[in-house]
Amino acid sequence: MHALDAVTVDFPRGTFTAVMGPSGSGKSTLLNCAAGLDRPTSGSVRLGDVELSGLSEARLTEVRRERIGFVFQAYNLLGALTVEGNVTLPLRLADRRTDRGFLHEVLTAVGLGEHRTRRPAELSGGQQQRVAIARALITRPDVVVADEPTGALDTRSGGQVLELLRRVVDDMGQTVLMVTHDPVAAAYADSVLFLADGRLAGELTRPTPAQVAARLTHRSAG
Repeated sequence: MHALDAVTVDFPRGTFTAVMGPSGSGKSTLLNCAAGLDRPTSGSVRLGDVELSGLSEARLTEVRRERIGFVFQAYNLLGALTVEGNVTLPLRLADRRTDRGFLHEVLTAVGLGEHRTRRPAELSGGQQQRVAIARALITRPDVVVADEPTGALDTRSGGQVLELLRRVVDDMGQTVLMVTHDPVAAAYADSVLFLADGRLAGELTRPTPAQVAARLTHRSAG
């Protein structure tokens, strides 16, 4: 039994792709392979012109830090740092200078321009997730991978986070790959990929939440 079996998929630059499927279908493995967190036992994973599966661990860490932004269900913010400190942390870890103009642009884009000196404990859950998205964007990555980014949020905050992800694709040309179980969340994407038993089981383009839900119901019934 393979976690992923003969899955071939492209994520074009400047697009928003959602990945869905039942538990154990391979969606987290797909996300982890695409982000260089897992190595496939066969096949290849390419990020632009770089073949990830053949890189050394040190070089892979470097690529993940510089070219991939991560957003998880848990915000993974450091409580001792301000909003600005958390957002610029990837740059400091990479010993890169902070472009203050771009930092201002990113914080404004995520609606936190006036909260840069606050600490995570002073923010709502939705605001903390927006800090995590800003942190993912600050390195100008090739792709942002988001694993259930609204899983810990209420409906309103989740909607704001999804609107933000949609906006960074439309306005900043960012590429976003998101795993979700929520048909409403998936409907924010340009396309939705469905996995079942480690294989691609279909795709919908710019679907409504009802179309996504119908496809999921059909799959589970079959």
